[in-house]
Amino acid sequence: MTTPFLAFTRDVAPSMVDCELTHLARTPIDVTRARIQHAGYERLLATLGCTVRRIADSRRGEVPAVEAALAEVRPVVRITAPATLDGGDVLVVGRRVFIGQTARTNAEGIAQLGALLAPHGYMVEGVTVTGCLHLKTAATAVDDATVLCNPDWVDPAAFTPLRTIAVHPDEPMGANVLRIGNQLLYDEAYPRTRARLEDHGYTPHLVDASELAKAEGAVTCCSLILRTLAPPIGR
Repeated sequence: MTTPFLAFTRDVAPSMVDCELTHLARTPIDVTRARIQHAGYERLLATLGCTVRRIADSRRGEVPAVEAALAEVRPVVRITAPATLDGGDVLVVGRRVFIGQTARTNAEGIAQLGALLAPHGYMVEGVTVTGCLHLKTAATAVDDATVLCNPDWVDPAAFTPLRTIAVHPDEPMGANVLRIGNQLLYDEAYPRTRARLEDHGYTPHLVDASELAKAEGAVTCCSLILRTLAPPIGR
């Protein structure tokens, strides 16, 4: 039976313990525990209607492996140097695509993606981000009209006229929520922000991602979610 979504993931590599950190202090990472948490994350993805496909193991380059997997289900285009673009900086809300202006995404990358997406009816907008690694560390979509954000790291006015829900001040990393259709997957480490989501009528499905968070990882960066395309009539 075909599920509504594809979720591309990758295994937790042993090199995670030596990961590059930008805004967090380094603390010991238990790779075994991280893999257990990641497996639980994948099980929850399946429960929420995803077919999970693991790609890009620790011995292969991530970009070629992801490109090959995506080419099986979607047309693939490229940006070219000197453009740089990190997926963690790309936030799609309806037909608006917000792109974080960070150390990993430059103005040329934003411009090239804007040109590639314009023929498909998407509007690309650059967003200033401070204090965190990626835009999606500071803001993610709850639905097509609502953004969960940390107002200390990104100006909520950037998303006008969308509604914004601010994270609890004691949970600055709590703005990262993974949307799968009309369902939300969320890290259990942020109960006060979760309460704010629940006050607005949302019921997130919870996962433990505490070990992954030590590497500046979060629920959106552990998978790539695509909606399954319906097969042609007659097949």
